[in-house]
Amino acid sequence: MWRSLVLRGTACLLHVVPRGSQRLVQQRHQSSLCLRFLLHGHAHRLTAAPCLQHQRTDLLRGTTYHLPLTVSRGLKSDAKSTVDFPVNPITVSDIKQYLRSKEVPFHDGYSCLHVPSLFVEPSGEPGAVPTKDTYSMFIDKTTGQFLCKDTLAEGSWEDLQDCLEVMQKDGQPFLSSHVLLGYGETPGEQEERARELAEVHRFWGSSVPFSELADEEAQLVKSMFQITKITNATLKKFGVRFFKPTRSLVFPWFGGPSSALKGVKLLSAQPSATDPGGVGYTETTVPRSSSYHNLFGLPLVGRPDAEVVLTGSELDVLAVSQGAGLPAVALPRGNSRLPPSLLPYLEQFRRVTLWLGGDMRAWEASRIFSRKLGLRRCSLVRPGEDQPRPAQALALGKNLARVVKGAIPAVHKSIVSFRQLRDDVYGELANTEQVAGVKWSRFPELNRILKGHRKGELTVFTGPTGSGKTTFISEVALDLCMQGVNTLWGSFEINNVRLAKIMLTQFSMQRLEDNLERYDYWADQFEELPLYFMTFHGQQNIKTVLDTMQHAIYLYDINHVVIDNLQFMMGQENLSVDKFAVQDHIVGAFRKFATNSCCHVTLIIHPRKEEDDRELQTASIFGSAKASQEADNVLILQEKKLVTRPGRRSLQVSKNRFDGDVGIFPLDFLKASLTFSTPVKAKHKLRKVSKEEEEEEEEARREEAVPPAKKAKAKAKPMKEDAAKDPIAAATAASRGAGPDQSPAAGRRPTLKRDG
Repeated sequence: MWRSLVLRGTACLLHVVPRGSQRLVQQRHQSSLCLRFLLHGHAHRLTAAPCLQHQRTDLLRGTTYHLPLTVSRGLKSDAKSTVDFPVNPITVSDIKQYLRSKEVPFHDGYSCLHVPSLFVEPSGEPGAVPTKDTYSMFIDKTTGQFLCKDTLAEGSWEDLQDCLEVMQKDGQPFLSSHVLLGYGETPGEQEERARELAEVHRFWGSSVPFSELADEEAQLVKSMFQITKITNATLKKFGVRFFKPTRSLVFPWFGGPSSALKGVKLLSAQPSATDPGGVGYTETTVPRSSSYHNLFGLPLVGRPDAEVVLTGSELDVLAVSQGAGLPAVALPRGNSRLPPSLLPYLEQFRRVTLWLGGDMRAWEASRIFSRKLGLRRCSLVRPGEDQPRPAQALALGKNLARVVKGAIPAVHKSIVSFRQLRDDVYGELANTEQVAGVKWSRFPELNRILKGHRKGELTVFTGPTGSGKTTFISEVALDLCMQGVNTLWGSFEINNVRLAKIMLTQFSMQRLEDNLERYDYWADQFEELPLYFMTFHGQQNIKTVLDTMQHAIYLYDINHVVIDNLQFMMGQENLSVDKFAVQDHIVGAFRKFATNSCCHVTLIIHPRKEEDDRELQTASIFGSAKASQEADNVLILQEKKLVTRPGRRSLQVSKNRFDGDVGIFPLDFLKASLTFSTPVKAKHKLRKVSKEEEEEEEEARREEAVPPAKKAKAKAKPMKEDAAKDPIAAATAASRGAGPDQSPAAGRRPTLKRDG
């Protein structure tokens, strides 16, 4: 009997795979859902072999700053921060064609296809055509990922194909959702999920509703979070509570068909380090950010609602709901990400107004997210002094309904005059610091020259072989990643394990080899960074790399891609073509990608061989004509190979298209932490001295400049003359080991004293 079951499962897999596609057969074998379905009814009699266990790779990573929590974690065996593009990427045409071949009805939505759920028993008579209201399963048009909102069953496109094959093979009208729920979780992951759920209920049970707080305490808390105009009724409507031990607001996550409590977010207020008099917020999510998929405010949105306001924080949801009377939801990670797994929950709205904040970074995020949601149904609230973020607008007494009504469409048919660009130009003039980009915290000199890290630019970076290009650029990228810049690394020269080791050492600023007991602590902190790695190594085709980058941008909203290095993508091209033409093609492709995707691309290129005593120039870049022309920034890591003292390395900015500033500054390499830092110049204050002391100091400097031989010859003559004039003094000086010219009066040599 077991042999027949296995053969039927194998037949299902082979039936789906096109003939002759041996590569795809192997990929589909790794997702052996058919065998799981067939053996599901005999789970109590058979334990699946390890080779048949399917481990789902959850690539989601968030950028949330965490408060100390008492949550312990087990070690993970899977790499959750690697990006591997599918062997055969799916297209929406392929999805539609397959659904038609299986006679599955579907409705074309904004970002997803709507189909009847495979995990819900059909209602009505057998064979009846379901209505569009019952289409509760959504298939992502870009990735093929599916989600059933009724049962929360989800999976990949291959999983969905397996489900349909099994249903039609056995003539089943639907499948049990328990087959997919918790699918592929290890015992350690299940234990961790149980701990996190217990932690969620502990926070929620220990928090206090605002109605139970004293009036003075409630007013003090509202003042701390700048929500004095938010009423207790609004806070009660959204279930907001106050956690006294950490003085934090608690926002619940109610989800699933039963609207059960699945998580909480704690928001703590503290003085802003960058804005004097302002307030900064620290967020903590339980479960951890990688599993926190809450759209705060969604349970209060009814199905008849056709309009929603998408905000960047839970406080903004409270303000829009109270001030404008409109349904609003908040993204779980603010302006940094819009996970594709949340798109099915936004499909019901015909109009989505994105009001993510009041600065230029929120404006850029609004334009990027509108591409995922569908440009035709999105409207954007332009940031400005009259239109700050919703919570601030409510505090200032603004008419929030008027602001939402005045949102501009996300897409224009054409731009015919300066009038349509006028607001964009004003926004850049009024927000020069934000337009300049994200600032580096470890490289202030780089901020002085480049002004910041900006989206949509191409940076070319070069340096001598062995000078530390990868180590330096990894710290530069890590600096930005620690500030919330979603980063994708494509390291073709060194493997990801070694690269991650370098970045973890730079992140912890210490040799972890000597502090292995601290490894778990730093690894947990490092794991929360929005950092991802491509799984490529060695020579790769440019098309595959670009497809993977585009795939990562859709899934994780990548803002910065690092390619190390260009030469490793030239080996797969046609050898009959000139290598310089191949390089020009690759550089042009990255230039186009950076512009169209609004993503910063840092491209490492090896230089031509130069003499050891010569500094590199822009012309030293291999095939420099196209690379330097297309690049917005050109950085050169200079190294004096014949020098061993500090000052051996320096960074030269030879091109800066943003404002034209160029320059060079020294770098020090700290081997213990594998970090580069700008040398601190000693700033000593000189004390005022008298005119006589200045003359004596000048005379002392002249004496020091005299060659030793000449100085000894000049000293011999005065010694003889002094001995003749005063033999007693000369003898006394000789007995003390000093010459006659070193008498107490002559020995008063002034020095320039330094304060500090």
